[in-house]
Amino acid sequence: MPVSIAMAGKGGTGKTTVSGLLIKYLVDRGKSPVLAVDADANANLNEVLGLEVTDTLGHAREDMKKGSVPNGMTKDVFISMRMEEAIIERQGFDLLVMGQPEGAGCYCAANSLLTGFLERLSGNYPYMVMDNEAGMEHLSRLTTKNVEVLLIVTDTSRRGLQAGLRIHKLSKDLNLGVGKAYIIINQAKNDPSDEVKAMIDEAGLELAGVIPEDEQVYEFDLEGRPTIEIDANNPALKAAYSIFDRVIP
Repeated sequence: MPVSIAMAGKGGTGKTTVSGLLIKYLVDRGKSPVLAVDADANANLNEVLGLEVTDTLGHAREDMKKGSVPNGMTKDVFISMRMEEAIIERQGFDLLVMGQPEGAGCYCAANSLLTGFLERLSGNYPYMVMDNEAGMEHLSRLTTKNVEVLLIVTDTSRRGLQAGLRIHKLSKDLNLGVGKAYIIINQAKNDPSDEVKAMIDEAGLELAGVIPEDEQVYEFDLEGRPTIEIDANNPALKAAYSIFDRVIP
């Protein structure tokens, strides 16, 4: 099974950008192929990676719920086929977008099939990076529960940090089997204060490092340019790589 790295954080903290930098890091360090999974209902990891999404696993769920499985085909074969169709392949990494159901109803059977296939699929990759929404329930429902590294991204605001600490608590409540959890402070103008460090310590977390606020990263995001194409000498990228060197096995 691959090394599973789950990303989480409050909206607006740059979590998805950091996810993209992590995928770039793994490819650059020769730890590929990487399976990237966008489990955020507001999916935009593809934009950071410079990819266009035409299909999601949410669509497969909907089709199965509506009875769109062809005659003579079992549901597990159908889900396997649709997952393979939804994989976006690029040099060094593949992307799967979970998407979201379009209507109300029970998706237990489809979720179970998706989980089983994703676990089998992930065996083909040494690393799996999962970009998640602020809550961790999506991760619990749709992917393997064994998370070796949980990277919680926060900005410098107190609310952002408190949200990150709640995510850490939720991951433990859901019994996700997290091996090691870290906080990354992103978009920072200054080093974290002693009060911030104390809050992180009290939560039983480790501060992995700080990524500085960066104009080039902001411009890439504003212009819709893939963040993974950012210059190798960019200070934010170099800070992120330094963090990953320390915490990624």
